Amino acid sequence: MGERFASGLSDIHPMGSYLDALFHTGYYYTFIGIAQVLAAVMLLIPRTVLAGALLYMSIIFNIWILSLAVRFEGSLVSSTLMVLATLYLICYHFDQFKWIFSKSNDLDLKLSKMDKKFPLRFFFGSLVVIVLVVYIFTNLFEIMPRNSLTDCKSQFAGTENETAGYLFCECVHLEGNALSRCLEQYEEGEVN
Repeated sequence: MGERFASGLSDIHPMGSYLDALFHTGYYYTFIGIAQVLAAVMLLIPRTVLAGALLYMSIIFNIWILSLAVRFEGSLVSSTLMVLATLYLICYHFDQFKWIFSKSNDLDLKLSKMDKKFPLRFFFGSLVVIVLVVYIFTNLFEIMPRNSLTDCKSQFAGTENETAGYLFCECVHLEGNALSRCLEQYEEGEVN
């Protein structure tokens, strides 16, 4: 619809800069939006779930890698869980495309029948995965650029690296330098 992605991030924040650049690509920005809506509709129709999951996997996997690359806490956990959910849907519908992996003409591969304990195992397995994802991705990085200068500085308040941390935050949020450069300068203790 020609509207910019409303993230509330400044244009010099690593993710804000990406979203701003993406908006300026013109019809590519619109194409991504249409692909996301198409994937969502396909996921709602039983006959097209697998195609929708495959389409959505290409979208959400890119969002996940982007979130990791710029350490964007706004979608680190949620994009990871969405990748896992989409992967589950693809695996669940394995019988629809298993012939691709079959070496013979015997397409009648039998998957083991589910027992009555499956729903309970699946629920607790999913719960464990969610807890692990939240724990891992909230503790994955020692320092984060966070969404604002104030939030970024709050992670360093009262620590031994307070000065270097504040300079790191200013490097990202005020100067708009690349995250990798600000991280290198932080590690060297010479953040400008």
